[in-house]
Amino acid sequence: MKFLLALEIVISGIILKFNYIDLLNMTALKAISFVFGPVGRSTINLLQTIGKILIFIFETLSHCLRPPFYFKEFFSSLFNIGYLSLPVVGLTALFTGGALALQIFSGGARFNAESVVPSIVAIGMVRELGPVLGGLMVAGRVASSIAAEIGTMKVTEQIDALTTLSTHPIKYLTVPRVLATTISLPILVAIGDVIGILGGYLVAINRLDFNGSVYLTNTINFLEIGDITSGLIKASVFGFIVAIMGCYHGQNSSGGAQGVGKATINAVVSSSVLILTANYLLTELFF
Repeated sequence: MKFLLALEIVISGIILKFNYIDLLNMTALKAISFVFGPVGRSTINLLQTIGKILIFIFETLSHCLRPPFYFKEFFSSLFNIGYLSLPVVGLTALFTGGALALQIFSGGARFNAESVVPSIVAIGMVRELGPVLGGLMVAGRVASSIAAEIGTMKVTEQIDALTTLSTHPIKYLTVPRVLATTISLPILVAIGDVIGILGGYLVAINRLDFNGSVYLTNTINFLEIGDITSGLIKASVFGFIVAIMGCYHGQNSSGGAQGVGKATINAVVSSSVLILTANYLLTELFF
């Protein structure tokens, strides 16, 4: 009898021990899930978003090649996106060129290389600062505007009304804006490059005692066609990114006014990050 009682106690202890081990294993699994679960979900959501954006880009490009084409929407977008963005791009380029001249003169003075100011200002504006700053300024102004406009149409069911009227939303809303931004941003950047070089010129002759004709001669001699074309190609890519992000986030907004605000923020942030990423990749490709 005592032997059976002892055996029962031993068996009960073994069972409790295994239950305790199982409890520990479950606790460890829960802890691992708590730590790594959000990372996995975020990764899956990111991949899904990338896939949706790629499908959206493919649909947009396919509709660019097929009629009908809404010329009124295109020219309206060209005016609103291109012409109305000229003041902010011009002012940004002007002060950037002036500040760049001061910085290069200050740094070059340490090596007795003040004469490089005209060439570096020109190359820096044309290759990098002009396209990048122009793209970021247009992203802040245009991507937010496109996302807010299309997002408002989405939450108020105006896009559903377009579909009911046999008008494809991408062809009517996205294609004109994408084409207008892709065409207008290189023009804006070209004008901004000239204004930026002018800003460096004004600072150099008024503050740094440069000779005006020598400054312009050095600027022209050091600039090459490849520098200009690379900056304009970058600007076209940046314009495409800005319009695509604005249209994508606008057409995928939901939840009323709060959803439109969130779509606007996402459009600006995503377009800005993609512009900087694309700038590095294009720089690797060109240079």
